[in-house]
Amino acid sequence: MSVLARLLQRADDEPIVIEEMRRKHLTQLLPIEHDAYPKPWSRSVFESELDQVHGGSRHYIVARRRRVVIGYAGLWIASDPAGDQGHITNIVVAADHRRQGVATRLLGSLVAEAIERGCIALTLEVRVSSTGAQELYRRFGFGPAGMRKRYYENTEDAIVMWCHDIRSDDYARRLRELGGEA
Repeated sequence: MSVLARLLQRADDEPIVIEEMRRKHLTQLLPIEHDAYPKPWSRSVFESELDQVHGGSRHYIVARRRRVVIGYAGLWIASDPAGDQGHITNIVVAADHRRQGVATRLLGSLVAEAIERGCIALTLEVRVSSTGAQELYRRFGFGPAGMRKRYYENTEDAIVMWCHDIRSDDYARRLRELGGEA
């Protein structure tokens, strides 16, 4: 491809790269966080979460096109004698990159990481008003299991969703159908 063609190529045509989140990503990530939430995580919260990555209890990733962060996601691994469980802490995509498969790629990567780490189930909370996110989670096998009243900003309820048996052959088949890893 010529230099001119590369310059004229739309950013949307660039492949999405998923990689581990680093402190250097926070400068680009924080505006996305602030745009997405009325009470966003602070830089220090992200730094604290990244500090816990080294201990193995957290896993954070970013999605980027070229060098621009367009989304991010996190996973918390909770040890349990019956089998480790993963808690999806967040999946956020920049407003101008939504509905392009970025969240699907991020969630698929978190699920693959949870399976690789030996988790048997995943859980998350999602806003009652976030129907698009709920549909994404359903495609990955999450189902509603309860409610947390006034969970978000002490005003909006959260649906608690679980996905069990993520190490099963049936779940591996589901991931393959979604284009994720199995």
